[in-house]
Amino acid sequence: MYYPDLSGRRIERDRHPAGRPAATGGGQPKSIIKSPRFSLWLSRFPSCAPAMAASSLLRSLTRHARRGCAGTGAFSYYRHQQQQLWSPFSTSAAAAAAGARDEAARRGFPGLGPTAKGEKARVVVLGTGWAGSRLMKDLNTSACDVVCVAPRNHMVFTPLLASTCVGTLEFRSVAEPLARIQPAVSKSPGSYFLLARCTGVDPDAHTIDCETVTDGEKGALEPWKFKVAYDKLVFACGAEASTFGIHGVTEHAIFLREVHHAQEIRRRLLLNLMLSDVPGISEEEKRKLLHCVVVGGGPTGVEFSGELSDFILRDVKQRYSHVKDYINVTLIEANEILSSFDVRLRQYATNQLIKSGVRFVRGIVKDVQPNKLILDNGEEVPYGLLVWSTGVGASRFVKSLPFPKSPGGRIGVDEWLRVPSVQDVYAIGDCSGFLESTGKDVLPALAQVAERQGKYLASLLNHVMKAGGGHANSETEADLGPPFVYKHLGSMATVGRYKALVDLRQSKVLCGYQLADHFVIWPGHKPNLEGLQKSEQEQHKFGFIWRSAYLTSVISWRNRFYVAINWLTTLLFGRDISRI
Repeated sequence: MYYPDLSGRRIERDRHPAGRPAATGGGQPKSIIKSPRFSLWLSRFPSCAPAMAASSLLRSLTRHARRGCAGTGAFSYYRHQQQQLWSPFSTSAAAAAAGARDEAARRGFPGLGPTAKGEKARVVVLGTGWAGSRLMKDLNTSACDVVCVAPRNHMVFTPLLASTCVGTLEFRSVAEPLARIQPAVSKSPGSYFLLARCTGVDPDAHTIDCETVTDGEKGALEPWKFKVAYDKLVFACGAEASTFGIHGVTEHAIFLREVHHAQEIRRRLLLNLMLSDVPGISEEEKRKLLHCVVVGGGPTGVEFSGELSDFILRDVKQRYSHVKDYINVTLIEANEILSSFDVRLRQYATNQLIKSGVRFVRGIVKDVQPNKLILDNGEEVPYGLLVWSTGVGASRFVKSLPFPKSPGGRIGVDEWLRVPSVQDVYAIGDCSGFLESTGKDVLPALAQVAERQGKYLASLLNHVMKAGGGHANSETEADLGPPFVYKHLGSMATVGRYKALVDLRQSKVLCGYQLADHFVIWPGHKPNLEGLQKSEQEQHKFGFIWRSAYLTSVISWRNRFYVAINWLTTLLFGRDISRI
């Protein structure tokens, strides 16, 4: 088993032929920490010194000794290629770093070196979002190696992320491990997952620059830089939340794009509920602590507002009865909420949220301060929890890349999702957009767009690899086939209380139909959405459709089971309000 080393040396675990760690002379392992040869070894590998600070690694080191050593030393540096050295990296750290291949080590390449002619081609994917995950899921790993570089080892099922903020679902229910999406990255030689960020790209050399991600964990390895060579490179690194340059947003607001965002929202919400129940706190402070403000009336903002209002009505009023009259939800939007939906569905959603106690404020945020935000009309809105969901834009990394850009600063691509200015580079998902020269509009930053692009590009790359025999550096030029065409399948959103909106106007399957709760709307039909009263069973009909659609979209049966059980548990016993 080989592990990466920044010096480019080839290193190997010294093991007994039967697979057990070799013992020192005399039959009993010696303490390698006290060995003078260990000190010599450590001086030759200064880049590994931070790893030795972790006690788990030290304990792992003491369990291993060099086979056949008759002295007290358990390690030695060998200058001959036949005699090799065991690496101090733990298995988990080595997996994250993803071992340098033999050829790369012999060349002294600090990372994953170029593939040799005749080997399987290497497809490097940047990101584990909707686009990147679908791409890796569908890639034919018998024809290519897959290397994923990303700061997280899982995909987040974002449509259900708002439900985790209030305990309707547990966090792991919406996180799909990459090893389940594409098992090759944890099993196949030559395919890896690297916990790192891409910091630069050299299209001429076919390499990318990377830096490991530690998230400031105590005792973790210090970040280091390395390179990864590619035969095909796919940018699927997504976008970042748009702040529009408003002062204080990054410092005081919480976004809702990752699992750790949902965890922070849940902790803050429950903390404020418990603090507001402390004796002696003023009425004004209670109202501020329990005022939840959501900025942005898109699907994420509306769904979170609906989940939060349902949490207040069903759980807070029963378990925090002392402060139930102080908690409020305010949704701030400059225009209409759910702007991509039909006007009648927007009105219906507004009415349902108002019935649930959500207050609407139309305005533009000009400044965000630690405990309040200021609107364009000068109104001050105090808050205890501020959630920002005003859409996404191109990240700073994407803007820094030396590629032509589409409108909005995304990576420009042609009809086949290629970056036309360089070879063997593609871009999919929220980080990409059609160039103006293609005559196509930039597609919206939606999960279904990213997922469809990932599926298309996987098919295209599989075709290219098959035409080239799956070999790296193949000169075969394959016919790329038809260009990518996006067909919108419809839009859905939940407004809480087990109710949902389903807009299928642009769907080829049910063209012209829109569904709102228990209503079916078609062009020219103008029902009175406010005056109709139906049974509770009918009111929940399209909430069931919304849940069924998303439940079948969850990638693995494991997570489908988790989601279904969480929904049933919440329905029967209420939400879990433990602050962990």
